Parts: sequence; structure tokens; C-alpha cells
Amino acid sequence: MKNKLLYILVILFTFSTLFAGAFIQYFNAKSEGDDIRLEWRTAEESNLKMFVVERKTHNNGFIEIGFVTPKGSNSSYVYVDQNVYKTTDLIFIYRLKIVENNNQFSYSNEISVSHSVSGVKRTWGSIKAMFR
Repeated sequence: MKNKLLYILVILFTFSTLFAGAFIQYFNAKSEGDDIRLEWRTAEESNLKMFVVERKTHNNGFIEIGFVTPKGSNSSYVYVDQNVYKTTDLIFIYRLKIVENNNQFSYSNEISVSHSVSGVKRTWGSIKAMFR
């Protein structure tokens, strides 16, 4: 019984990374048309308040762009960044800020994604933003 428990723990640590109150199995980003789609999966969550999605470019520091409410252990998450067309940067770096109920937090690994949006879409996004 003791050997089985040790074996399970070794597998968990091999395929997951522990951050604050969550084991993150994977964290990926991909360019999809005008947006960037972030996906991650947790193996176990405990005492977790929220995930904060943060983005930066090579020219700027991280900024918070969204919040995701935890669903519980063994959950998959998707966050779509719909505001990347407003910038002229081509490479974006993302990370998750994993916040526990006691407000302690840690950060996931950083992932980068290359993204290219047409000049027409970028200009139209800027014009729309002026009238909001």
C-alpha cells in the first residue's frame, strides 16, 4: 500500500507542477484568427480563490487581463484573449497568477505565442476603441 501511494505521488509530480493551491498539468497558448486561446488543466485544486491571467510583451511588463473562477480538481480551463489585435507586438507572453483563499499566490510557467493580425483589423480595433 505504501509503495502504491509513493508511485502515485511520483507520477503526479512528474506530469504536474504544483503552484499555490493547484497542480497544473499543462498550460498552452495558440493563435486563433484574431485572438489568442489559452488552455490549462489542473489535476488537483485546494483552497483556490482564482486564476488571474496575465500578459506581457517584450517591451512591457505583465498586466492582468482576466480572471477565471476555479471549478475544482481535474478541470480544464479556456481563456480567449480578444484584445491582442490592438497592439503592434507579434509575440505575447502569458502566465497564470494562482491565488489561494488566504490571498497567497504563485505564478505558473511563462508561455509565449507568436500572433499576427492584419493591419485592417488592427486599425478597425483602434477606431472602435475611440468610440467606447
